[in-house]
Amino acid sequence: MSKESRKFKVPDELANLYDFANSLDVRHFTHHGVQHVQSDALTDPRELAAWMSEHGLLAVGARITPAMFDAALQLRTGVRTYLECDPIERRKDKDAIRPLSNALRAFPLVVEASNDRDMALGPARSDPLAGLSAIAAELYVGSVKGTLDRLKMCAAEECRRVFFDRSKPATRRWCMSTLCGNRMKTRTYRARHRNID
Repeated sequence: MSKESRKFKVPDELANLYDFANSLDVRHFTHHGVQHVQSDALTDPRELAAWMSEHGLLAVGARITPAMFDAALQLRTGVRTYLECDPIERRKDKDAIRPLSNALRAFPLVVEASNDRDMALGPARSDPLAGLSAIAAELYVGSVKGTLDRLKMCAAEECRRVFFDRSKPATRRWCMSTLCGNRMKTRTYRARHRNID
């Protein structure tokens, strides 16, 4: 769990998924006169290894190959495409489901029994990329518990940040109503008044 996922009170069961989806930052807006700088925490295998290590998903000394890196990027793209859909539409949208399903094939899971806890999903892979199976497991557990529907992508085109909707009815559209919500409402208001004049 990162500082960011703790700050926004993302449940532990979705924290790696949240952080993984937000490892790509495509925000391109100006706030208080400062242009937000876009970034990607996963631009090469070494950066992926560093990200995984930081999240406790990589064994010490493990090396990520270019093929593993490509599989990880496909998973992130699939996750982001899926989360971009409205939760009600996710199960029906083949264009969102297909890329995620294809990417998840590289991260098979097995049920593991242990003495100190109930059954858990673990990686079927045994290579360095096995740690990213935690993302697949969080997707599954979140879908079973219903918490995955609260993980959404901000509706503001210049943001597209993934957020956890903590509102009681789970109807939030923006990661932050004071930033993205205000910008969108102001833009809609101005457009409506331009058309009246």
